Amino acid sequence: MINTELFKEVSPLSSKDCFILIERQKTNFNFPIHIHPECELNFIENAKGAQRIVGDSIEEIDEEELVLVTNPHLEHAWKDYRNVSKNIHEITIQFHPDLLTDTFLNKNQMISIRQLFRHAERGVAFSRESIAKVRPLLKTLTCENDSFYSLIKLLIILHELSIDKGMRELSTGQFAANVMHQHSSDESLGRVMDYLSRHYSEVIRLSEVAEMVNMSESSFCRFFKQHTSKSFIDFLTDIRLGAASRALIDSSLSIAEIGYDCGFNNLSNFNRIFKKKKGVTPSEFRDNYRKNKTII
Repeated sequence: MINTELFKEVSPLSSKDCFILIERQKTNFNFPIHIHPECELNFIENAKGAQRIVGDSIEEIDEEELVLVTNPHLEHAWKDYRNVSKNIHEITIQFHPDLLTDTFLNKNQMISIRQLFRHAERGVAFSRESIAKVRPLLKTLTCENDSFYSLIKLLIILHELSIDKGMRELSTGQFAANVMHQHSSDESLGRVMDYLSRHYSEVIRLSEVAEMVNMSESSFCRFFKQHTSKSFIDFLTDIRLGAASRALIDSSLSIAEIGYDCGFNNLSNFNRIFKKKKGVTPSEFRDNYRKNKTII
């Protein structure tokens, strides 16, 4: 069954980054159920009663929460549910699946981390004891200024979590296997995704993309919605917004220049769509993100 709320998050993490760390103080959970290709380690405190959704696992969380997801197609989200706290603290770390290569992970010293990543394809929640052990490292990581030491600290955190005997797999194996099969079996979708990721800054016509996979426009729209839970236009917009978000963080280009470079035809359209999707204007996003993000 396709989840109509499913949202493909576009991370500002680039191919040259090791990982991105985002620290937030927030009053509620408002991000939809989503997927993304990056591995994600998510720490939450002061949100007892919130609801965690990872695949087919739905649970109420405690005062502290630490979850790792390494499956690019495993949907996940946190929702308010019974949480009444207005002082939620969240630290999210995202890194590319190939940050640690297979050759490196096959070394004897990395066996436990390799096994951890396999378990985390279903999503794993860590024990209170492990959370207590890595909490100080997570918090010092948010203010580490040396990128090399930041990477070393992340490896230490992953090692400590990998030896947690109390970790629990969240989603069932069959559910995780099904979503992996569903998203890896269609070459046509892969061709479209690759094209969009390379040409998002240009004018992209639905008719041309449909012709690329030998479908009529109506058939392609149904096919695309079935496989992504989003319309073609919405999906392309999300890709453009992801690129714009990265540019707002990294570059000193003006808001208008970034909008045009990312495929938006005018500044007012860019501002309107960005605020609708992100909840803030591009200018506000740039200011807010620079206050609470670290990219290594």
